[in-house]
Amino acid sequence: MLGKSTWAICGAAVLLSSLSAFQLEFREYPAIEYNNFPLPSDAKQPAEFAFGRLMYPPSPGARFDRSYGVGGWTHGMSSWTQDYPRADRHFLSALRRLSRIDARSVEQPINLDDGDDVYNWPWLYAVRPGEWQLTDAQAAKLRDYLLRGGFFMADDFWGTREWRVFYASMSKVFPDREIVNLENDNPIFHTIYDLEERYRVPGAWSLYGQPYQDDGDTPYWRGIYDDKGRLMVAIVQNCDLGDSWEYADDPSYPERYSALGIRIGVNYVVYGMTH
Repeated sequence: MLGKSTWAICGAAVLLSSLSAFQLEFREYPAIEYNNFPLPSDAKQPAEFAFGRLMYPPSPGARFDRSYGVGGWTHGMSSWTQDYPRADRHFLSALRRLSRIDARSVEQPINLDDGDDVYNWPWLYAVRPGEWQLTDAQAAKLRDYLLRGGFFMADDFWGTREWRVFYASMSKVFPDREIVNLENDNPIFHTIYDLEERYRVPGAWSLYGQPYQDDGDTPYWRGIYDDKGRLMVAIVQNCDLGDSWEYADDPSYPERYSALGIRIGVNYVVYGMTH
């Protein structure tokens, strides 16, 4: 199965190669946790897959937004930079080790307001979307991107309050499509690893308190389908997969959480690139 997935990913890369001349170059931003995080030695080496991290404007009262001045969130230090770039690069290292995917060693921050750039990156990840507030134009762009074959993964938001904030923007993206629970036999849980036995993946902060935030004590695995039955949005609520990647090299963070979090990420990448 891995071989077939690899061929499909290569095919997607060939399809996108004609657009590569118009892709924005790799860029870094100051983050709420990390600055001057070391670049891998092969950061400039081209690859067939890039991890797209979605940049987004924060909602009012976002707990993790520290962006100020002209441009605000577009210059970093906002909720979209949670765990960035350490989580992204740890995950990409694992993806390269555990699969045959030719993945770039560094992430690509993607702003929906940057013209047509998002269409050059077929896989998007957003952290803390319980703190986002998409504009109408951004929601329309994301909807078009997904209906054209893109894939979007939302992670690390907790409880009723953050679900309402997430849903307010997601319902602008797809006002006519239902968010559904994903059953254990869903193909996304079986692309590479069989992941029927999933459990809550808390963040590193749980080492010093309860393993969930607000009233988000139950993990949910949800998604949105297109008209052909392709899962185009994967929603992980009441889990912190970003931390499971970020702290995968930290002995104090339980290995069982990183093991599951990385496997979920690998499955979601392969599903998104082959469906």
